Amino acid sequence: MKDGPLQLSKMRRSHTFSIGEFYHLYNRGTDKREIFLDVHDYHRFILLLYFCNTRNPINLGEEFRRGRSFAELFEMNRGEPLVAIGAWCLMPNHIHLLVKEIFEGGMTIFMRKVMTGYSMYFNIKYKRTGNLFQGRFKSEHAETDVYLKYLFSYIHLNPIKLIPGESEWKNSGIKNIDEAKDFLSKYEYSSLASYINDSHRYKKIIAKDQFPEYFPTGEVIWNEILEWLTLISSAEDGPLQKK
Repeated sequence: MKDGPLQLSKMRRSHTFSIGEFYHLYNRGTDKREIFLDVHDYHRFILLLYFCNTRNPINLGEEFRRGRSFAELFEMNRGEPLVAIGAWCLMPNHIHLLVKEIFEGGMTIFMRKVMTGYSMYFNIKYKRTGNLFQGRFKSEHAETDVYLKYLFSYIHLNPIKLIPGESEWKNSGIKNIDEAKDFLSKYEYSSLASYINDSHRYKKIIAKDQFPEYFPTGEVIWNEILEWLTLISSAEDGPLQKK
């Protein structure tokens, strides 16, 4: 991967997944519906991000029937992973992942397991049928170091739109940057806390050693995110547009 201009590609699947390459994966609820309705839904998806990332067969329902707790499942030896996850963020109606392919076909297998597992859980819990997600997951190939580095910030900045009055912050600028900083640092459903807190309970989801060492410390990645927050909210010619 070489340095190059920041390219915010909107292409669907004009590429194939290759071992050693990095990809931004995302999907949203069908008809933009919310896919996380309570804290248990978020926790279930977070667990799937860890538990489904294995080349071995899995049966999460069986593990729950055995009485395993949420914390115990994170301590299980799941076997060799399918992909390396560098960043993730869950929003009420969509998800973002930054992933590296490390096993042939691993990206597709992993996403199929996660999407299917969560859809089955959601439909049973809420007594619904049909597709939960808006078609197959979307992907973008991070072809340059600049773009890959940017994605770490972009994914972790997503929750700002949940702050009351800040839903259009990318277009109109941030109203309260201190409030935004505080909100991001406390947002539970993203990997940011795993970078700024080495003891975070979800830290086993991400594989820092599989990604370039852009952020050797939590302080460095936090400063990088805040720099993007300031840059995007103060841009005169409009924000950096993404999904």
